[in-house]
Amino acid sequence: MTKRISLTRYLVEQQRVDGLIPSQLRLLLEVVARACKSISHAVNKGALGGVLGTADSENVQGEIQKKLDIIANEVLIEANEWGGHLAAMASEEMDGIYLVPNRYPQGEYLLLFDPLDGSSNIDVNVSIGTIFSVLKKPEGDRGVEESDFLQPGTQQVAAGYCIYGPQTTLVLTVGDGVAMFTLDREQGSFVLTDENVRIPEDTKEFAINMSNMRHWDAPVKRYIDECLQGKDGPRGKDFNMRWIASMVADVHRILTRGGIFMYPWDKREPSKPGKLRLMYEANPMGWLVEQAGGAATNGRQRILDIQPTQLHERVSVILGSKNEVERVTAYHSAL
Repeated sequence: MTKRISLTRYLVEQQRVDGLIPSQLRLLLEVVARACKSISHAVNKGALGGVLGTADSENVQGEIQKKLDIIANEVLIEANEWGGHLAAMASEEMDGIYLVPNRYPQGEYLLLFDPLDGSSNIDVNVSIGTIFSVLKKPEGDRGVEESDFLQPGTQQVAAGYCIYGPQTTLVLTVGDGVAMFTLDREQGSFVLTDENVRIPEDTKEFAINMSNMRHWDAPVKRYIDECLQGKDGPRGKDFNMRWIASMVADVHRILTRGGIFMYPWDKREPSKPGKLRLMYEANPMGWLVEQAGGAATNGRQRILDIQPTQLHERVSVILGSKNEVERVTAYHSAL
C-alpha cells in the first residue's frame, strides 16, 4: 500500500528538500489548516451546534452576516495571532486590518482570508469554504499599515482554500503547482490525495448566474449565447451549465474536471468593477487556477497583475480552462 503523506510532511519536504518555503511560512500554513479543521467541525454540527441562521449584523460590505461567518472569522484570528509568524491579518468580515497584539511576537507575513465563502448556502447544507492568501510584509521595522496589504496577486507566497462538503478538502499552492489534501477525521489530519493538479485547456462546462443575463456586458452575452447554441452554433459542441453560488465549490469543480467560472461586471452597479473581492477571493483563486494550468482575468487583464488600491476592492472574475478564458477576454478586447 502506498504510504500516506500528511500535510505536515508535504510542507516539510517543500521546505527542506525543495527549498520552496521558509520554516515560518510552513508553520503558518499548518496553523491555517488546523483552523480550517475547527471550522469544518462547526460546519458539520449545523443545527446541532446552534450555528445556523443570521447573526443580526452586517459586515463591511453591507452583507448580512451568518453566525458561521463570525465563528469562522474568530477561529482564524485566534488560531493565528499568537504563533509569531504573522504581523497582521485582514478579513472580508472586518472593516480594517487586524494587528497581531503586542503581547505576541511579530512575524513577517500578512494573512488575508474570506472565512466562510458561499454563506448563502450554509442553511441549505451545500458546500461552502474558507479562502486564504499569504503575503510577505514589506521590509522595515515600522508598524504594519493597511497599505502594506495592497500588493498585486503576483506577490503571494501561498494561497489556498478549504472546502467543507461531503469531504473536507484543503487545496494549496506555494508556487510549485497545486496539491489537494483530504481531512481524515479518524486520524484528525489532512492527507495528500492529489498533486500536480491540472485543469484541461478546453471544456464543455460554464458556471455563471444566468438570472443576471439582462445586466451583462456585450462580450459576456456573446460568449454565453454561443455556448447555449450548442453543437449547431459557432462552438460546434454542447455545453452544460453549473452554478453553486459558492466560489469555493465552483472553483473546486473546475480544478477537478475543468470548466469556466464567471462573475462579471454588470449594469446594476456600473461604478463597481465587479462583485467578488480582489484580495480575499480573486487573487488566491486566480493563482491556484494559474498554477494548475488555467487562466484568470477580469475580462481585460490578468487578475494577478492588478494593483490593489483598497483593502476591500472588488473585481470582475473570469477563470478556469485556459482556452475558454482567453476567448472571453478576447471578446472584451474586441470592443
